[in-house]
Amino acid sequence: MAAEQLTAAAPYLSEQKYSEYTAEQHQVWQELVRRRWPQIEAHGCKEYLEGYQAIGLQQDRLPNLASISAILGPRTGWSTTPVSGFLPAQAFFEMLAARMFPTTTWLRGRDSLEYIPEPDIFHDVFGHVPMHAHRVFADFLQHYGSVCVRLNDQELLEQLGRLFWYTVEFGLIREGKAIKVYGSGVISSHGECTNVIEGGCEVRDFHLEEVLRTPVRVDHIHSVLFAIDSFDQLYEAMHAAENWAEQRLLQSHAGR
Repeated sequence: MAAEQLTAAAPYLSEQKYSEYTAEQHQVWQELVRRRWPQIEAHGCKEYLEGYQAIGLQQDRLPNLASISAILGPRTGWSTTPVSGFLPAQAFFEMLAARMFPTTTWLRGRDSLEYIPEPDIFHDVFGHVPMHAHRVFADFLQHYGSVCVRLNDQELLEQLGRLFWYTVEFGLIREGKAIKVYGSGVISSHGECTNVIEGGCEVRDFHLEEVLRTPVRVDHIHSVLFAIDSFDQLYEAMHAAENWAEQRLLQSHAGR
């Protein structure tokens, strides 16, 4: 799906007025990065750390989305696209299918450094975007959007949402004997990351069938997460998930 074909997402496309960020907002960004960086430098996966350097994030200034997109475009075909706020599911899937990552431009205040309930530019860019510089992960994410945008079955979408949750948001990966983090919800959250590092969370091997059976809970720190062995495994799992969804649809139609 090309950007000009967006329909559900079109009303939500926005712009980043970079010059309007205040000195206080740049300082809040710097504080957020300073608080997270020691853990991420030690426990972030090498693909995240390489992506962080590749897209040119600065620790003392908010990211310029146009500058990031200019780097990502030639590398993986992705853009970091400003949106006005929370997107409905169909709009979100449309943008992923078009390799446009919906990114909010507002930043939390100093009184909410630890946690906010809705995504801001720190969660979206610091948490998500470095992984978009990795070609295999970038292809997985686009494929996820292209599959979900074609589905009109809420039960299937809810189950496929578990795949997104336990990878893109809260994914772990094995590097040798070490468990490293790549999911945005772990990257951007001190509590979730510490829970993984200190063994408060059971780390299970990634098996698609089990992931699709594991409900999402958003009201507590995770007690179970899943570790992939490689991003090739994740890419292949998305093809298996597409086949699974198609089979479920065929069975549903046959039963009518």
